Order: sequence, then structure tokens, then C-alpha cells
Amino acid sequence: MSQSPSPAVSSPQLPDAKLDLRGTPCPINFVRTKLRLEKMAPGAVLEVWLDPGEPIEQVPDSLKMEGYAIEQLENRTDFFILKVRCPA
Repeated sequence: MSQSPSPAVSSPQLPDAKLDLRGTPCPINFVRTKLRLEKMAPGAVLEVWLDPGEPIEQVPDSLKMEGYAIEQLENRTDFFILKVRCPA
């Protein structure tokens, strides 16, 4: 009798879409993130890759002010992974 594989539990929320904005300056990275989120379904999660410094300092705060929920922020040494949920 074979068992079906158990689902992976390493990531609490798999993103619905990804956006690599490394090397993109402020405020363009915020604008691109917001435009992508506006195309996504309510409750969907977008994973955004951002540079350290001004991008990671500004983009999450700006998204919060626009009503988006920051689900996760992960430091990957050379860049940050930000997971943002669209409002329902």
C-alpha cells in the first residue's frame, strides 16, 4: 500500500506571484509593487525582492499606508523578501 506524499510545510504562505525589484530605485520599486498588487485577486500574496537600505525602509511602510498587509519580511543577506497580501 502506498502513501501519498505529505504537503510541504516549510513555507507558511506560498506566494501567488513574485516580483524581483533588486536594483530598482525608490520610488519606482513601490510604484511597480503597487501596480502588480492592483492586478491581483483579493487575498492573494505577492513576494517582492528588495535591496537593503532605502527600498526595504520605504516600500513596506508605503504599502501599509495604502492598506496592504505585510505578511512576512525575510533578510537574505544581499536582499530582502517581502510578502504582501492584497486586501480582501
